[in-house]
Amino acid sequence: MEVNGCLWDTWLEEALSKLESLKVLRSLRPIQLPREIARQSTCNETSPSSLSQEFQVFDGPREWDRASVEVNISESTFQKWLHDVPSSGDDNDGMCENIKADDKAEASKRQLRKLIIFSGNDYLGLSSHPMAAQAHGMGPRGSALICGYTNYHRLLESSLADLKRKEDCLLCPTGFSANMAFMTAVGNIGLLIAGGKPSKDDRVAIFSDALNHASIIDGIRLAEKQGNAVAFVYRHCDMSHLDALLSNCPMKKRVVVTDSMDGDFAPMTELAKLRKKHGFLFVIDDAHATFVCGKSGGGAAEKFNCESDVDICIGTLSKAAGCHGGFIACSKKWKLLIQSRGRSFIFSTSTPVPVAAAAHAAVIVAKEESWRRNAIWKRVQDFHALTGINVESHIISLIVGREDKALQASRLRVTLSAVHTNDDLRKLTNALAQCVNFQEIGVLSRNCCPKL
Repeated sequence: MEVNGCLWDTWLEEALSKLESLKVLRSLRPIQLPREIARQSTCNETSPSSLSQEFQVFDGPREWDRASVEVNISESTFQKWLHDVPSSGDDNDGMCENIKADDKAEASKRQLRKLIIFSGNDYLGLSSHPMAAQAHGMGPRGSALICGYTNYHRLLESSLADLKRKEDCLLCPTGFSANMAFMTAVGNIGLLIAGGKPSKDDRVAIFSDALNHASIIDGIRLAEKQGNAVAFVYRHCDMSHLDALLSNCPMKKRVVVTDSMDGDFAPMTELAKLRKKHGFLFVIDDAHATFVCGKSGGGAAEKFNCESDVDICIGTLSKAAGCHGGFIACSKKWKLLIQSRGRSFIFSTSTPVPVAAAAHAAVIVAKEESWRRNAIWKRVQDFHALTGINVESHIISLIVGREDKALQASRLRVTLSAVHTNDDLRKLTNALAQCVNFQEIGVLSRNCCPKL
Protein backbone atom coordinates (compact mmCIF):
# COMPACT_ATOMS: atom_id res chain seq x y z
CA MET A 1 0.00 0.00 0.00
CA GLU A 2 2.80 2.41 0.85
CA VAL A 3 4.29 2.28 -2.67
CA ASN A 4 0.97 2.56 -4.48
CA GLY A 5 -0.27 5.22 -2.10
CA CYS A 6 2.80 7.31 -2.89
CA LEU A 7 2.16 6.73 -6.60
CA TRP A 8 -1.28 8.34 -6.35
CA ASP A 9 0.30 11.32 -4.59
CA THR A 10 2.89 11.51 -7.36
CA TRP A 11 0.29 11.30 -10.13
CA LEU A 12 -1.79 14.00 -8.47
CA GLU A 13 1.21 16.31 -8.10
CA GLU A 14 2.16 15.74 -11.75
CA ALA A 15 -1.37 16.62 -12.86
CA LEU A 16 -1.40 19.78 -10.74
CA SER A 17 2.03 20.79 -12.05
CA LYS A 18 0.72 20.46 -15.59
CA LEU A 19 -2.29 22.64 -14.80
CA GLU A 20 -0.03 25.20 -13.14
CA SER A 21 2.30 25.31 -16.15
CA LEU A 22 -0.72 25.90 -18.37
CA LYS A 23 -1.90 28.62 -15.94
CA VAL A 24 -5.34 27.02 -15.60
CA LEU A 25 -5.37 26.21 -11.91
CA ARG A 26 -8.54 27.73 -10.53
CA SER A 27 -8.76 29.47 -7.16
CA LEU A 28 -11.48 29.95 -4.57
CA ARG A 29 -11.47 33.37 -2.92
CA PRO A 30 -14.12 33.74 -0.19
CA ILE A 31 -16.09 36.98 -0.25
CA GLN A 32 -16.73 38.24 3.28
CA LEU A 33 -20.38 38.87 4.12
CA PRO A 34 -21.78 40.10 7.46
CA ARG A 35 -22.55 37.32 9.89
CA GLU A 36 -26.09 37.70 11.25
CA ILE A 37 -26.93 34.60 13.22
CA ALA A 38 -30.53 34.77 14.36
CA ARG A 39 -30.79 34.23 18.10
CA GLN A 40 -33.47 31.71 18.99
CA SER A 41 -35.49 31.79 22.20
CA THR A 42 -38.04 29.10 21.44
CA CYS A 43 -37.53 27.12 24.61
CA ASN A 44 -36.13 27.79 28.08
CA GLU A 45 -34.96 24.20 28.47
CA THR A 46 -31.90 24.51 26.24
CA SER A 47 -28.59 22.78 26.77
CA PRO A 48 -25.69 25.09 25.88
CA SER A 49 -23.66 24.08 22.85
CA SER A 50 -20.12 23.11 23.72
CA LEU A 51 -19.10 24.33 20.27
CA SER A 52 -20.52 27.80 20.02
CA GLN A 53 -22.87 30.15 21.81
CA GLU A 54 -24.40 30.91 18.42
CA PHE A 55 -26.05 27.52 18.07
CA GLN A 56 -28.85 26.26 20.25
CA VAL A 57 -29.11 22.52 20.67
CA PHE A 58 -31.69 20.45 22.53
CA ASP A 59 -31.55 17.23 24.50
CA GLY A 60 -34.65 15.68 22.97
CA PRO A 61 -37.50 16.15 20.48
CA ARG A 62 -39.48 19.40 20.45
CA GLU A 63 -42.84 20.34 18.95
CA TRP A 64 -41.34 21.57 15.67
CA ASP A 65 -39.65 18.23 14.91
CA ARG A 66 -42.88 16.58 13.74
CA ALA A 67 -43.07 19.02 10.83
CA SER A 68 -40.46 16.93 9.02
CA VAL A 69 -42.66 13.79 8.93
CA GLU A 70 -46.24 15.14 9.09
CA VAL A 71 -47.96 16.75 6.12
CA ASN A 72 -51.49 17.82 5.26
CA ILE A 73 -53.06 17.23 1.86
CA SER A 74 -56.47 18.00 0.47
CA GLU A 75 -59.08 15.26 0.44
CA SER A 76 -59.30 15.47 -3.36
CA THR A 77 -55.54 14.92 -3.66
CA PHE A 78 -55.72 11.97 -1.28
CA GLN A 79 -58.45 10.35 -3.33
CA LYS A 80 -56.44 10.80 -6.53
CA TRP A 81 -53.42 9.16 -4.88
CA LEU A 82 -55.57 6.36 -3.54
CA HIS A 83 -57.06 5.57 -6.95
CA ASP A 84 -53.88 6.32 -8.93
CA VAL A 85 -55.52 9.18 -10.85
CA PRO A 86 -52.99 11.30 -12.80
CA SER A 87 -52.67 14.88 -11.55
CA SER A 88 -50.75 17.98 -12.62
CA GLY A 89 -50.83 19.28 -9.04
CA ASP A 90 -53.57 21.83 -9.60
CA ASP A 91 -56.03 19.93 -7.39
CA ASN A 92 -54.55 21.79 -4.41
CA ASP A 93 -55.31 25.23 -5.87
CA GLY A 94 -58.53 25.48 -3.87
CA MET A 95 -56.70 24.71 -0.65
CA CYS A 96 -54.15 27.45 -1.39
CA GLU A 97 -56.94 29.97 -1.94
CA ASN A 98 -58.52 29.00 1.38
CA ILE A 99 -55.23 29.60 3.18
CA LYS A 100 -55.32 33.20 1.96
CA ALA A 101 -58.87 33.76 3.19
CA ASP A 102 -59.19 33.94 6.99
CA ASP A 103 -62.91 33.29 6.96
CA LYS A 104 -62.38 29.99 5.16
CA ALA A 105 -59.48 28.78 7.30
CA GLU A 106 -61.55 26.46 9.48
CA ALA A 107 -63.34 24.99 6.48
CA SER A 108 -59.97 24.36 4.87
CA LYS A 109 -58.75 22.47 7.95
CA ARG A 110 -61.74 20.18 7.80
CA GLN A 111 -60.91 19.34 4.18
CA LEU A 112 -57.34 18.32 4.97
CA ARG A 113 -56.03 14.87 5.71
CA LYS A 114 -52.86 14.34 7.78
CA LEU A 115 -50.29 11.88 6.44
CA ILE A 116 -47.07 10.52 7.95
CA ILE A 117 -44.08 10.50 5.61
CA PHE A 118 -42.05 7.29 5.32
CA SER A 119 -40.43 8.15 2.02
CA GLY A 120 -38.42 11.28 2.77
CA ASN A 121 -34.67 11.70 3.16
CA ASP A 122 -34.70 13.89 6.29
CA TYR A 123 -33.42 11.04 8.44
CA LEU A 124 -32.70 13.13 11.55
CA GLY A 125 -35.57 15.61 11.25
CA LEU A 126 -33.20 18.56 11.01
CA SER A 127 -35.13 20.36 8.27
CA SER A 128 -37.53 21.79 10.85
CA HIS A 129 -34.88 22.65 13.47
CA PRO A 130 -35.02 26.37 14.43
CA MET A 131 -31.30 26.81 13.73
CA ALA A 132 -31.97 26.09 10.05
CA ALA A 133 -34.18 29.19 9.78
CA GLN A 134 -31.59 31.96 9.86
CA ALA A 135 -32.01 35.37 8.24
CA HIS A 136 -29.55 35.98 5.40
CA GLY A 137 -29.66 37.52 1.99
CA MET A 138 -29.25 35.23 -0.99
CA GLY A 139 -25.68 36.47 -1.42
CA PRO A 140 -23.87 37.05 -4.72
CA ARG A 141 -25.22 34.65 -7.34
CA GLY A 142 -22.57 33.17 -9.56
CA SER A 143 -20.08 30.34 -9.93
CA ALA A 144 -17.98 29.67 -6.84
CA LEU A 145 -14.91 30.48 -8.95
CA ILE A 146 -16.19 33.95 -9.84
CA CYS A 147 -18.21 35.65 -7.11
CA GLY A 148 -20.37 33.01 -5.44
CA TYR A 149 -17.95 31.71 -2.78
CA THR A 150 -18.39 33.42 0.60
CA ASN A 151 -17.22 33.02 4.17
CA TYR A 152 -20.44 31.07 4.82
CA HIS A 153 -19.47 28.51 2.19
CA ARG A 154 -15.99 28.28 3.69
CA LEU A 155 -17.42 27.73 7.18
CA LEU A 156 -19.53 24.88 5.86
CA GLU A 157 -16.59 23.30 4.04
CA SER A 158 -14.41 23.48 7.15
CA SER A 159 -17.07 21.89 9.36
CA LEU A 160 -17.58 19.05 6.86
CA ALA A 161 -13.84 18.43 6.54
CA ASP A 162 -13.66 18.20 10.32
CA LEU A 163 -16.64 15.83 10.44
CA LYS A 164 -15.05 13.54 7.83
CA ARG A 165 -11.53 13.89 9.28
CA LYS A 166 -10.16 15.13 5.99
CA GLU A 167 -7.77 17.95 5.22
CA ASP A 168 -10.30 19.97 3.24
CA CYS A 169 -13.66 19.91 1.48
CA LEU A 170 -15.22 21.27 -1.70
CA LEU A 171 -18.86 22.33 -1.61
CA CYS A 172 -20.96 21.51 -4.69
CA PRO A 173 -24.50 22.56 -5.66
CA THR A 174 -25.84 18.97 -5.31
CA GLY A 175 -24.67 15.50 -4.42
CA PHE A 176 -25.16 14.52 -8.07
CA SER A 177 -22.84 17.29 -9.26
CA ALA A 178 -20.28 16.31 -6.58
CA ASN A 179 -19.99 12.78 -7.98
CA MET A 180 -19.88 14.08 -11.55
CA ALA A 181 -17.18 16.63 -10.67
CA PHE A 182 -14.94 14.07 -8.98
CA MET A 183 -15.27 11.41 -11.71
CA THR A 184 -14.45 13.82 -14.52
CA ALA A 185 -11.53 15.28 -12.53
CA VAL A 186 -9.97 11.91 -11.67
CA GLY A 187 -10.35 10.88 -15.31
CA ASN A 188 -8.16 13.87 -16.22
CA ILE A 189 -5.16 12.50 -14.31
CA GLY A 190 -3.89 10.35 -17.17
CA LEU A 191 -4.68 13.05 -19.73
CA LEU A 192 -2.69 15.71 -17.88
CA ILE A 193 0.31 13.49 -17.16
CA ALA A 194 0.50 12.24 -20.76
CA GLY A 195 0.04 15.72 -22.18
CA GLY A 196 -2.64 14.37 -24.49
CA LYS A 197 -4.78 11.30 -24.89
CA PRO A 198 -3.28 8.69 -22.52
CA SER A 199 -2.12 5.30 -23.72
CA LYS A 200 -4.28 2.27 -23.00
CA ASP A 201 -2.48 1.36 -19.77
CA ASP A 202 -2.09 4.98 -18.62
CA ARG A 203 -5.82 5.52 -18.37
CA VAL A 204 -7.55 5.45 -14.99
CA ALA A 205 -9.31 2.18 -14.10
CA ILE A 206 -12.49 2.85 -12.11
CA PHE A 207 -14.04 -0.11 -10.26
CA SER A 208 -17.68 0.54 -9.44
CA ASP A 209 -20.18 -1.45 -7.36
CA ALA A 210 -22.98 -2.79 -9.55
CA LEU A 211 -25.61 -0.91 -7.53
CA ASN A 212 -23.89 2.46 -7.27
CA HIS A 213 -25.94 5.65 -7.60
CA ALA A 214 -26.81 7.06 -11.02
CA SER A 215 -24.58 10.10 -10.44
CA ILE A 216 -21.53 7.85 -10.02
CA ILE A 217 -22.46 5.86 -13.11
CA ASP A 218 -22.99 8.99 -15.22
CA GLY A 219 -19.69 10.47 -14.03
CA ILE A 220 -17.80 7.31 -14.95
CA ARG A 221 -19.51 7.17 -18.35
CA LEU A 222 -18.45 10.75 -19.07
CA ALA A 223 -14.84 9.99 -18.07
CA GLU A 224 -14.94 6.92 -20.33
CA LYS A 225 -16.43 8.89 -23.22
CA GLN A 226 -13.56 11.38 -22.95
CA GLY A 227 -11.18 8.44 -23.40
CA ASN A 228 -9.45 8.98 -20.06
CA ALA A 229 -10.88 6.12 -17.99
CA VAL A 230 -12.08 2.54 -18.20
CA ALA A 231 -14.89 1.17 -16.02
CA PHE A 232 -15.03 -2.22 -14.34
CA VAL A 233 -18.24 -3.20 -12.56
CA TYR A 234 -18.02 -5.66 -9.68
CA ARG A 235 -20.98 -7.57 -8.27
CA HIS A 236 -22.74 -5.80 -5.41
CA CYS A 237 -20.67 -6.10 -2.22
CA ASP A 238 -18.73 -9.04 -3.74
CA MET A 239 -15.15 -8.55 -2.54
CA SER A 240 -13.89 -11.76 -4.17
CA HIS A 241 -15.06 -10.48 -7.55
CA LEU A 242 -13.48 -7.08 -6.93
CA ASP A 243 -10.21 -8.69 -5.83
CA ALA A 244 -10.11 -10.77 -9.01
CA LEU A 245 -10.78 -7.73 -11.23
CA LEU A 246 -8.05 -5.73 -9.50
CA SER A 247 -5.57 -8.59 -9.73
CA ASN A 248 -6.11 -8.95 -13.48
CA CYS A 249 -6.05 -5.23 -14.29
CA PRO A 250 -2.85 -4.06 -16.07
CA MET A 251 -3.53 -0.38 -15.32
CA LYS A 252 -1.75 1.14 -12.32
CA LYS A 253 -4.05 4.09 -11.72
CA ARG A 254 -6.97 2.40 -9.97
CA VAL A 255 -9.99 3.85 -8.21
CA VAL A 256 -12.64 1.90 -6.30
CA VAL A 257 -15.93 3.70 -5.67
CA THR A 258 -18.92 2.52 -3.66
CA ASP A 259 -22.10 3.81 -2.09
CA SER A 260 -22.09 3.76 1.70
CA MET A 261 -25.60 2.45 2.24
CA ASP A 262 -28.95 2.11 0.56
CA GLY A 263 -30.59 -0.60 2.60
CA ASP A 264 -27.27 -2.32 3.26
CA PHE A 265 -23.75 -1.14 4.14
CA ALA A 266 -20.79 -1.39 1.83
CA PRO A 267 -18.22 -3.90 3.25
CA MET A 268 -15.95 -1.13 4.51
CA THR A 269 -13.53 -3.33 6.46
CA GLU A 270 -12.98 -5.68 3.52
CA LEU A 271 -12.56 -2.72 1.15
CA ALA A 272 -9.94 -1.24 3.46
CA LYS A 273 -8.02 -4.54 3.37
CA LEU A 274 -8.16 -4.65 -0.43
CA ARG A 275 -6.91 -1.05 -0.52
CA LYS A 276 -3.80 -2.11 1.40
CA LYS A 277 -3.30 -5.02 -0.99
CA HIS A 278 -3.86 -3.23 -4.30
CA GLY A 279 -3.18 0.43 -3.49
CA PHE A 280 -6.26 1.86 -5.17
CA LEU A 281 -7.78 5.24 -4.45
CA PHE A 282 -10.72 4.50 -2.13
CA VAL A 283 -13.79 6.68 -2.83
CA ILE A 284 -17.07 6.43 -0.97
CA ASP A 285 -20.39 8.12 -1.62
CA ASP A 286 -21.55 8.48 1.98
CA ALA A 287 -24.86 10.15 1.19
CA HIS A 288 -27.05 8.02 3.45
CA ALA A 289 -24.74 7.40 6.41
CA THR A 290 -23.40 10.93 6.94
CA PHE A 291 -24.71 12.40 10.25
CA VAL A 292 -26.54 9.11 10.96
CA CYS A 293 -23.70 6.61 11.55
CA GLY A 294 -20.73 6.82 13.88
CA LYS A 295 -20.39 8.37 17.31
CA SER A 296 -20.18 11.93 15.95
CA GLY A 297 -22.15 11.31 12.75
CA GLY A 298 -19.03 10.92 10.61
CA GLY A 299 -20.68 8.23 8.51
CA ALA A 300 -19.90 4.68 7.43
CA ALA A 301 -16.12 5.09 7.70
CA GLU A 302 -16.43 6.23 11.32
CA LYS A 303 -18.88 3.43 12.07
CA PHE A 304 -16.43 0.80 10.82
CA ASN A 305 -13.34 2.59 12.14
CA CYS A 306 -11.62 3.00 8.77
CA GLU A 307 -11.66 6.77 8.23
CA SER A 308 -7.94 6.87 7.43
CA ASP A 309 -8.44 4.27 4.68
CA VAL A 310 -11.01 6.36 2.78
CA ASP A 311 -9.26 8.83 0.46
CA ILE A 312 -12.29 10.70 -0.89
CA CYS A 313 -15.67 11.03 0.82
CA ILE A 314 -18.55 12.38 -1.27
CA GLY A 315 -21.82 13.31 0.37
CA THR A 316 -25.04 15.28 0.25
CA LEU A 317 -26.67 17.84 2.49
CA SER A 318 -30.17 17.07 1.19
CA LYS A 319 -30.71 13.97 3.30
CA ALA A 320 -29.81 13.72 7.01
CA ALA A 321 -28.73 17.38 7.13
CA GLY A 322 -32.26 18.33 6.10
CA CYS A 323 -30.89 20.97 3.75
CA HIS A 324 -29.47 21.07 0.21
CA GLY A 325 -26.14 20.68 -1.57
CA GLY A 326 -23.28 18.24 -2.01
CA PHE A 327 -19.64 18.04 -0.95
CA ILE A 328 -16.34 16.28 -1.54
CA ALA A 329 -14.16 15.78 1.56
CA CYS A 330 -10.57 15.23 0.47
CA SER A 331 -7.00 16.55 0.64
CA LYS A 332 -6.12 20.10 -0.38
CA LYS A 333 -4.40 18.80 -3.52
CA TRP A 334 -7.46 16.82 -4.62
CA LYS A 335 -9.64 19.84 -3.95
CA LEU A 336 -7.42 21.95 -6.18
CA LEU A 337 -7.66 19.42 -9.01
CA ILE A 338 -11.44 19.00 -8.73
CA GLN A 339 -12.15 22.73 -8.63
CA SER A 340 -9.96 23.09 -11.73
CA ARG A 341 -11.27 20.13 -13.73
CA GLY A 342 -14.69 19.20 -12.28
CA ARG A 343 -16.98 20.72 -14.90
CA SER A 344 -20.22 20.24 -12.94
CA PHE A 345 -18.67 22.32 -10.13
CA ILE A 346 -16.99 24.94 -12.32
CA PHE A 347 -20.03 25.78 -14.43
CA SER A 348 -22.71 25.75 -11.71
CA THR A 349 -24.03 28.63 -9.65
CA SER A 350 -22.92 28.19 -6.07
CA THR A 351 -25.22 27.33 -3.18
CA PRO A 352 -27.28 30.35 -1.95
CA VAL A 353 -25.88 31.88 1.23
CA PRO A 354 -28.89 31.11 3.48
CA VAL A 355 -28.72 27.45 2.39
CA ALA A 356 -25.00 27.29 3.14
CA ALA A 357 -25.55 28.95 6.53
CA ALA A 358 -28.42 26.60 7.38
CA ALA A 359 -26.35 23.58 6.33
CA HIS A 360 -23.48 24.75 8.53
CA ALA A 361 -25.90 25.01 11.46
CA ALA A 362 -27.17 21.50 10.64
CA VAL A 363 -23.64 20.07 10.77
CA ILE A 364 -23.10 21.55 14.24
CA VAL A 365 -26.52 20.57 15.54
CA ALA A 366 -26.31 17.03 14.13
CA LYS A 367 -23.04 16.44 15.97
CA GLU A 368 -24.29 17.97 19.21
CA GLU A 369 -27.79 16.46 19.34
CA SER A 370 -26.66 12.83 19.50
CA TRP A 371 -30.14 11.81 20.68
CA ARG A 372 -31.25 12.02 17.04
CA ARG A 373 -28.82 9.25 16.01
CA ASN A 374 -29.89 7.16 19.00
CA ALA A 375 -33.55 7.69 18.12
CA ILE A 376 -33.25 6.63 14.49
CA TRP A 377 -31.47 3.39 15.41
CA LYS A 378 -34.18 2.75 18.01
CA ARG A 379 -36.75 3.08 15.21
CA VAL A 380 -34.81 0.49 13.19
CA GLN A 381 -35.05 -1.91 16.15
CA ASP A 382 -38.76 -1.13 16.52
CA PHE A 383 -39.38 -1.91 12.86
CA HIS A 384 -37.64 -5.27 13.26
CA ALA A 385 -39.69 -6.04 16.38
CA LEU A 386 -42.96 -5.22 14.61
CA THR A 387 -42.26 -7.09 11.36
CA GLY A 388 -39.58 -9.68 12.06
CA ILE A 389 -37.59 -8.36 9.09
CA ASN A 390 -33.85 -8.24 9.65
CA VAL A 391 -32.90 -4.70 8.68
CA GLU A 392 -29.45 -3.12 8.77
CA SER A 393 -30.38 0.52 8.52
CA HIS A 394 -33.03 3.22 8.43
CA ILE A 395 -33.48 2.58 4.70
CA ILE A 396 -35.61 -0.52 4.24
CA SER A 397 -36.09 -2.12 0.84
CA LEU A 398 -39.19 -4.29 0.77
CA ILE A 399 -39.21 -7.03 -1.86
CA VAL A 400 -42.83 -8.15 -2.07
CA GLY A 401 -42.38 -10.82 -4.73
CA ARG A 402 -45.20 -10.17 -7.20
CA GLU A 403 -46.05 -7.16 -9.31
CA ASP A 404 -49.67 -6.97 -8.18
CA LYS A 405 -48.59 -6.88 -4.53
CA ALA A 406 -46.04 -4.19 -5.23
CA LEU A 407 -48.70 -2.01 -6.84
CA GLN A 408 -51.14 -2.64 -4.02
CA ALA A 409 -48.60 -1.82 -1.32
CA SER A 410 -47.46 1.25 -3.28
CA ARG A 411 -44.19 1.08 -1.32
CA LEU A 412 -40.95 -0.67 -2.12
CA ARG A 413 -38.65 1.43 0.03
CA VAL A 414 -39.31 2.79 3.51
CA THR A 415 -37.11 5.42 5.15
CA LEU A 416 -37.23 5.91 8.90
CA SER A 417 -36.66 9.20 10.71
CA ALA A 418 -35.48 10.06 14.20
CA VAL A 419 -38.75 11.90 14.77
CA HIS A 420 -41.00 8.99 13.85
CA THR A 421 -42.64 7.42 16.89
CA ASN A 422 -43.31 3.78 17.68
CA ASP A 423 -46.99 4.56 17.09
CA ASP A 424 -46.13 5.85 13.60
CA LEU A 425 -44.41 2.55 12.85
CA ARG A 426 -47.39 0.56 14.13
CA LYS A 427 -49.69 2.44 11.76
CA LEU A 428 -47.29 1.84 8.87
CA THR A 429 -46.82 -1.87 9.52
CA ASN A 430 -50.57 -2.39 10.07
CA ALA A 431 -51.26 -0.76 6.71
CA LEU A 432 -48.57 -2.79 4.93
CA ALA A 433 -49.73 -6.03 6.55
CA GLN A 434 -53.00 -5.72 4.64
CA CYS A 435 -51.22 -6.30 1.34
CA VAL A 436 -47.87 -8.01 2.06
CA ASN A 437 -46.65 -10.96 4.09
CA PHE A 438 -43.84 -9.87 6.40
CA GLN A 439 -42.54 -13.42 6.78
CA GLU A 440 -42.05 -13.67 3.03
CA ILE A 441 -40.42 -10.24 2.93
CA GLY A 442 -38.07 -11.18 5.75
CA VAL A 443 -36.78 -14.25 3.91
CA LEU A 444 -36.34 -12.33 0.66
CA SER A 445 -34.54 -9.48 2.42
CA ARG A 446 -32.00 -11.83 3.99
CA ASN A 447 -31.43 -13.80 0.81
CA CYS A 448 -31.37 -10.93 -1.67
CA CYS A 449 -29.62 -8.20 0.36
CA PRO A 450 -31.96 -5.71 -1.36
CA LYS A 451 -30.77 -2.33 -2.44
CA LEU A 452 -32.75 0.11 -4.59
